[in-house]
Amino acid sequence: MQPLNSAGRTYDVERRACHAARPGFRIAEMQIGPTQTVPWHYHTEAQDTFYVINGTIRVFTREPEEEVCLTVGMTYSVRPGRPHLVVNAGDTSAVFLVLQGMGEHDFVPLTS
Repeated sequence: MQPLNSAGRTYDVERRACHAARPGFRIAEMQIGPTQTVPWHYHTEAQDTFYVINGTIRVFTREPEEEVCLTVGMTYSVRPGRPHLVVNAGDTSAVFLVLQGMGEHDFVPLTS
């Protein structure tokens, strides 16, 4: 498993790994601790599809506002341009895959 390039990231997670990458698509695995979050952001072109392997996460979205709780085996997709935040919703580490595509992946942080 190779490390996922974290250049420009302004948040910490327990672990990141890239399982597959090709132009316009990648599969990343993330592990976040009980107090960790992936802060508010959006992607210009790429959709995020979350798949939970272990633990529980909450995905908060804007435009429109929504909160989704995901447990093992559940998935949820966030369309390109839609702001979202991911938090660990449990008291142990959560592990999830993020399928990102189609389109170039970027990370546009939100300040509010």
